[in-house]
Amino acid sequence: MNMLRSAVLGIFSAVALAANGQDTKPPVRVAIVGLSHDHANGFFPRLRDRPDVVLAGVVETNRALIEIYAQRFNLSSNLFYASLDDLFSQTKVQAVATFTSTFEHRVVVERCAKEGVDVMMEKPLAVNMEHARAIEASAKRGNIQVFVNYETTWYPGNRAAYEMVHDRKEVGELRRIVVHDGHRGPKEIGCSTNFLAWLTDPVLNGGGALNDFGCYGADLATWLMDGQRPVSVEAMTQHIKPDVYSKVEDEATIVVTYPKAQAILQASWNWPFDRKDMEIYGRTGYVLVPRANLLRVRLANNSKETEITPATLTGSEADPISYLVAVARKEIVPSGLSSLSVNMTVVEILDAAHESARTGKRIDLKAN
Repeated sequence: MNMLRSAVLGIFSAVALAANGQDTKPPVRVAIVGLSHDHANGFFPRLRDRPDVVLAGVVETNRALIEIYAQRFNLSSNLFYASLDDLFSQTKVQAVATFTSTFEHRVVVERCAKEGVDVMMEKPLAVNMEHARAIEASAKRGNIQVFVNYETTWYPGNRAAYEMVHDRKEVGELRRIVVHDGHRGPKEIGCSTNFLAWLTDPVLNGGGALNDFGCYGADLATWLMDGQRPVSVEAMTQHIKPDVYSKVEDEATIVVTYPKAQAILQASWNWPFDRKDMEIYGRTGYVLVPRANLLRVRLANNSKETEITPATLTGSEADPISYLVAVARKEIVPSGLSSLSVNMTVVEILDAAHESARTGKRIDLKAN
């Protein structure tokens, strides 16, 4: 009788939770791989007090980093593993969030693909096209989803601008996209020594400011251009602060040319203030996104610019963890800004930009 009563109460509880919009599915078991990327600091707090996700483990070998994160976020020593092999052999994992150097993305995906585990990594996808193609091939062989996390993916303003430009075609055919990204420099803003060690390494990061912030603009432009590959890429880089960043560029301007449009990507470790803003110009109007939650718009027949506050993003589109959960549960397939297909083109643009800066020539991209 007690068992029957418990079962009935359980059913009523599930119904009540569902009616209140709360998640009644088992939480997705997520592992974090690597702690040398400072963005991990923002990921751990987001895992707390969520019914849809649970931290299954953390893979890291740097003892100093382990101690820092264990103390900062009150993590049990039982959560830490020395390798992905140890993680997979000792606990069940459904998805991985990667906070390693960009160079290590490839080996993480290759190992996770063997286990059928989906992977989210911090931007960009890879250090070069060789690594990007290897990631793409591994994902296909393992039948897993691989997607890239950008802060700008979760900006309501970017989503609202896309709907105006792409879905409703309110500014006419696209002609010019200008994206500004960066800050005063990773050392200047206080990035950790572990992060700086690879972020300023030309091999482990694939470059400096060009990779670190050029990827944002390449991602947004490719998305707005409906996945279209550009016809050419030109770039100029500078070492404005060689005493601070001796191995990599700290300034980059990339011009990405399409048959009827241009994208100008301004990536810098020399801005006076933090920037992640975008300008979109069509044949008959424009949309500016000066902040994450603001649009400035002028359309045909309007004599003045107007401001619009976009709607807050909800559901799986609200934040990277909600998205990761939905992907792991097979509720959605990564698309748009996060998708592997868009980010393959992003890496192609970055590769061509490095080659252009090195040679001083425009790089024409061959048709697929």
